[in-house]
Amino acid sequence: MAIAFEAAATISSSSEDAMKRIISVLCVILTVAAFMPAQSGTSAASTILSPAQQSIAEARRVISEKPTQYASYNLLAMALIRRAQETSDPTFYFQAEDAVKKALELAPNNFDTEKIQVSILLGEHEYPAALEAAKALNKRVPDDVMVYGLLTDANVELGNYKDAEIAAQWMLNLRPGNLPALTRAAHLRELFGDPEGAYELMEMAYQSTPATDVAERAEILTQMGHLRLASGSADAAEQLFHQALGYFPNYASALGNLAQVRIRQKRYDDAVVLLQQRYQYAEYAGNLYDLAEALQLAGRDAEASKAFAEFEAKSLEESGKRQNSNLELIFYYADHARQSAKALAVAEQEFSWRHDVYTLDAYAWALHVKGRDAEARKHIETALAVGISDSKILAHAGEIALNLGDRTVAQKYLQEAVSLHATGSEPAQLVLDRVSVPNPQR
Repeated sequence: MAIAFEAAATISSSSEDAMKRIISVLCVILTVAAFMPAQSGTSAASTILSPAQQSIAEARRVISEKPTQYASYNLLAMALIRRAQETSDPTFYFQAEDAVKKALELAPNNFDTEKIQVSILLGEHEYPAALEAAKALNKRVPDDVMVYGLLTDANVELGNYKDAEIAAQWMLNLRPGNLPALTRAAHLRELFGDPEGAYELMEMAYQSTPATDVAERAEILTQMGHLRLASGSADAAEQLFHQALGYFPNYASALGNLAQVRIRQKRYDDAVVLLQQRYQYAEYAGNLYDLAEALQLAGRDAEASKAFAEFEAKSLEESGKRQNSNLELIFYYADHARQSAKALAVAEQEFSWRHDVYTLDAYAWALHVKGRDAEARKHIETALAVGISDSKILAHAGEIALNLGDRTVAQKYLQEAVSLHATGSEPAQLVLDRVSVPNPQR
């Protein structure tokens, strides 16, 4: 799939992301926070407020002084959304909904507030509803940059990649070089198989982000590190993750990605420490799944079993909701619990409403472990047709092709997975070794 993003080359030094810039202005960031090293064991969140927490406190102070101004409630809602992103705690979205409700009481049909409503829907993973709401806003104001950002986000999550590409290009056409467009374009380039192009766009976004906006800088650095790690450059990725944690100690995404570096280095106990730290800060079921896998790799089987059991219980509680950890639950049932029927049931539930590449991969894998490899191949090849170069997805595609007796195609996918030197590369190498043996046992 081709992607242009021609206007990205004309990046300006200022960001057009009004939401994030307003939050940044509200944040009174202590200087030490920008340079504090990542800690293990003791949460830095216990001694210093996160950027979002500072924004929440400031917004509430403004509301106490000006309780009849809807804009103050908008600021509170945006800060609460950011806090939800920091912690993976959905209760902050509920609080944001209350703030939006109050803003709309004070200023019915306010366009800025309605954009925030769509952001809440996206955070709650209500992607179809978010897409429809964003389309309605786009009809009202066809040249609003951030509405195109909302359209991009919803379409990406649903797997409507062509529509997402069009919306992201509109963002760049309307305001060349704006920060939210650059980060979205970078994500699309990664999905379309251009990790170097994605990295260049993220680097441009980083250069346009004020040094005081520590949360934004940490997020971008983490994404840059993720791109390096996915391409096999673990050392470069590690440096970027440490940089991110210097800006934002205990940033959950940076901790999780740094743990992946430790796993690549076979430093499994160190990965466990990082993932325990992340889970302490962000008690999301998916984070607990990663911790359980790391414990298993570290040979701490009793702890791993307990963590997997806790993950399953927690994940099942939210499984019927849009905001869930169903992808992790699918892989838990498929690869750890060996309960193929349950894996497929959860996968069918997710596939019924979204077709992004990661859902397609999980659905294909669930079909594979259930013995339905012909169907599995169709869906995983649909995912790969987007252009994504992901070692785990490629390894899955190789195993599925091998089970269907197509050793040539299996070898091709597995070699691609191995060449990335990333998360799925070692499992792919093990299967590839089997492919090279005549009449391999499956």
